[in-house]
Amino acid sequence: METRIVGRFAPSPSGRMHLGNAFSALLAWLSVRSAGGEMVLRLEDLDPQRCKRDYADQIEADYQWLGLDWDRGGSMGGLEYYQSNRSTIYAEYLERLRQNGLIYPCFCTRNQLHAASAPHGTDGTVIYAGTCRNLTEAEQAERARTRTPALRIRVPAATVSVTDTVMDAYSEALDQSCGDMILRRSDGVYAYQLAVVVDDALMGVNQVVRGSDLLSSTPRQIWLQRQWGFPQPQYCHVPLLYGADGHRLSKRQRDMDLGTLRSAGKHPEEIVGQLAAWAGLIDRPELVSARELVPEFKWKKIGQRPVLVK
Repeated sequence: METRIVGRFAPSPSGRMHLGNAFSALLAWLSVRSAGGEMVLRLEDLDPQRCKRDYADQIEADYQWLGLDWDRGGSMGGLEYYQSNRSTIYAEYLERLRQNGLIYPCFCTRNQLHAASAPHGTDGTVIYAGTCRNLTEAEQAERARTRTPALRIRVPAATVSVTDTVMDAYSEALDQSCGDMILRRSDGVYAYQLAVVVDDALMGVNQVVRGSDLLSSTPRQIWLQRQWGFPQPQYCHVPLLYGADGHRLSKRQRDMDLGTLRSAGKHPEEIVGQLAAWAGLIDRPELVSARELVPEFKWKKIGQRPVLVK
């Protein structure tokens, strides 16, 4: 019996959706709908300083305006689909790692972490040097008197590989690419890597569609899945959209967000048609609804190259 696809759209409500968000959202939705699967909407609002409920509500409205829907989650699913309300769950799974001897407190300041002598990965990411990895209990207690620690997980010298549906084979040596990851910040906020792995597993998500900028997170998440005995989802990392200035689209570029485009009189079929053409689902931009694209969707049509938005 074939497993039913359960996909998800999991935006961070830190601003209005832009065309890059809409691109990933559309492809995730088309993949689920073309397979007769189930779509989950989850709001990844872990950071209380950046994420607002007003933004979450706007995302839902823009998602629906594009002609997309979901089966479970969002505001109709209740508070359990907002990560900010799931700290008790994250604490439980963090404790399981602690009991296995994988968690330790880190007292390093931001300046210490980003010092010129800090090791860096091939992508420029700062790799934790392990300063607090082997502190004794007495040393931990002494440092805890003046600073609340973050919590890190001990990452092994292991290589984890994934075969991505779009980007093909990808591997990372965890100790060289990320080092010991923070799973809970010093202010008590749980890290993305922990939350997304736990939530995908508990919500039954077995297909993850997201931008290719998150491909490097995948081996780290697969390794975490293995620590808890979770199944590995299918991963589909889609190309990023870049503006004329050569930078990938972000929420800071207001001319590319859906609020600005809607105010300028753009219709959802116009935007969906443009996104579909960029994805390679249709030959050229045209007015088309998301629902009309369902029969056209195949992952083999999606390329690997970034998309230049002109």
